Formats: sequence, C-alpha cells, structure tokens
Amino acid sequence: MPHLTVEYSSNLKRDGDIAGLMPKLARCLIDLRADGKPVYPVGGVRVRAYEAADYCIADGSTDGGFVNATLKIGGGRPREAVRATGDALFEVLKAHFAALYERQGLALSLYIDEVNEGGSWKHNNLHARLKRTE
Repeated sequence: MPHLTVEYSSNLKRDGDIAGLMPKLARCLIDLRADGKPVYPVGGVRVRAYEAADYCIADGSTDGGFVNATLKIGGGRPREAVRATGDALFEVLKAHFAALYERQGLALSLYIDEVNEGGSWKHNNLHARLKRTE
C-alpha cells in the first residue's frame, strides 16, 4: 500500500484529463517524506480511476461533477504523516481541476482509510524487483 482509488462523474471524462491525473497522484505519494525517509514504498503505490456513468449530483442538474478519492494505507504511521498525505494529495486534486472548478459545479473529496494488517492479504514481488533496479 498505498492504494488510491479515484471515482469521477462521467461528465468529467472529456475535460478532466483523468489519465493525466494518475501519474501526478502517484508521484505525490512517492515523493512524500517523514524524517527524510519515504512515507510509502514505491512498490506499493497503486493509483486507479473509475468512471461513474450513472450518478445524481445535488439537485440533478447536469452542470455539476464530482471526484472522490479514497486512499487505503497500512496502519501505524504517525498522525502527522497521514495528515501530510491527505493535504498533499488534496492539493494535487485541487490544482489539477482548478480550471474546471472555475467553469462548472465540482465537488472534490478525499478520504483516507487505515487498514489493519490482520485483515489484509498480499502477494507482491514489485518491492524486490524495484530493489534490483536501484
């Protein structure tokens, strides 16, 4: 982990540059540091987006859109690191959608879920593969 899932209303597909957002969010997670050390392992970073084709926003008018991001992370990180993660990711979201935000109704949200390791199963060779290329 971290695994970031972005849901967005389909009316943002054309002008939202969702594909361009994905590497920005991944880079944000990779670049985060606490006490000079990475907060998250590069091999654990996953960022994905899902378009919501069926949705209703507020009063149902068609000029509104939404982007909701949910980050799942393993538990045990200091509260300050978790807060810094949310602040950094949310700034990326706000900057990416700034022009759309000025032109139309847009709701941006971000939630962080800490996963208990006892309720998590993983089979991942990316960490080892990345170490061999460093």
